[in-house]
Amino acid sequence: MNAPQQKPEVISMGCRLNLAESNALAEQLAGHDDIIIINSCAVTNESVRQTRQVIRQAHKRRPDARVWVTGCAAQVEPETFRNMPEVAGVFGNHEKQNAALLREIIDRPDRPVIVSDIMTIAQTAPHLVTAYSGKTRAFVEVQNGCDHRCTFCIIPYGRGNSRSVPAGSVIDHIQKLVDTGFQEVVLTGVDVTSYGHDLPGQPNLGALVERILKLVPDLPRLRLSSIDGVEIDARLFDLLTGEARLMPHVHLSLQAGDNLILKRMKRRHSRELATDLVARLKAKRPDIAIGADIIAGFPTEDDAMFANSVDLIRQCGIVHGHIFPYSPKKGTPAARMPQLPPQIIKARAKALRETVAVHRAEWMNSLVGTVQNVAVESGGLAGHAENFAYLKLDRIMAEGSIVAARVTNTQDGNLQAEVIE
Repeated sequence: MNAPQQKPEVISMGCRLNLAESNALAEQLAGHDDIIIINSCAVTNESVRQTRQVIRQAHKRRPDARVWVTGCAAQVEPETFRNMPEVAGVFGNHEKQNAALLREIIDRPDRPVIVSDIMTIAQTAPHLVTAYSGKTRAFVEVQNGCDHRCTFCIIPYGRGNSRSVPAGSVIDHIQKLVDTGFQEVVLTGVDVTSYGHDLPGQPNLGALVERILKLVPDLPRLRLSSIDGVEIDARLFDLLTGEARLMPHVHLSLQAGDNLILKRMKRRHSRELATDLVARLKAKRPDIAIGADIIAGFPTEDDAMFANSVDLIRQCGIVHGHIFPYSPKKGTPAARMPQLPPQIIKARAKALRETVAVHRAEWMNSLVGTVQNVAVESGGLAGHAENFAYLKLDRIMAEGSIVAARVTNTQDGNLQAEVIE
């Protein structure tokens, strides 16, 4: 039997979608263990700085390996990386999709920069769909790109316009994952709730979820990545609140709690829409856990506006918080707005994290004594419940299984649980 080909080292920066694509890159370039690929992020200037730092570290650690750069930062500012002496070449987000082209690029002796105009790309690549969390959870790309133009965001120019993977391809792939033993699938993308408008018949995300649950009946758990609340229609709302196999965990792209700041961000929702949505979700499914992305220190944000974001966390009971200190990104409208001092941004991010931590601690304490179904990860020692609470188990269980466990206490910010036989 032939030994499996060694894969290249791929370092993934940023989002879950990048992680999925990094996995596919490693598969497509098997046999090229002499290269390092940096799958970059461009969401902030800090992300680009960190990418440059990772490139230098990778070259220092493996000076004989050729370092290639791809991802959103490579897409929107390729010359930044071409001019780094450590970099062998740069290729864009579209180039990731073509295995034959990738091999041709990687084998070139010069220092090429091959970055297509991402705004002209009209299709996703269904083979670029999966990242894995151990043997338990798979992240499946169903959508890429974004048609919206939030004033703080450069990602549409790195990912292109919104485009969707046909439902048939998604369902076939999920069935294969289930047949392999995966217990949970997470649907992911750049703007997942815009799914389907570019497909025949214009199906939406709710229709896709319905088809997955119907046509893959042996899939135990389906979860959604970050979604835009303004696009949760009646069908998707009913699934989130009434379908047991769709997990009680909603992560919302809220960004701010003040209406004027939301308007300056060019978001499509208001504070009232967000709080009403969460209230309705919790009324119909009381065990649902709410997560959110929130930006601290957006340009022009005053103390009262910031206080509205703090209050939004309290009002929505956010327990899974992703707090981002605002960082201006060249090429975005927000970068031209009046900026706040860095120390204020840092302090506000800290305050938002502390507010989330208070609600998270209260929520975790409320779970003590309850029985949770845990998808076992982490070598069999822990896993995530349906509400995405992370539980440490009192014994080693089979990784990839789902076990019932009673929450006994909280310790060092973690939930401890005993497996029920």
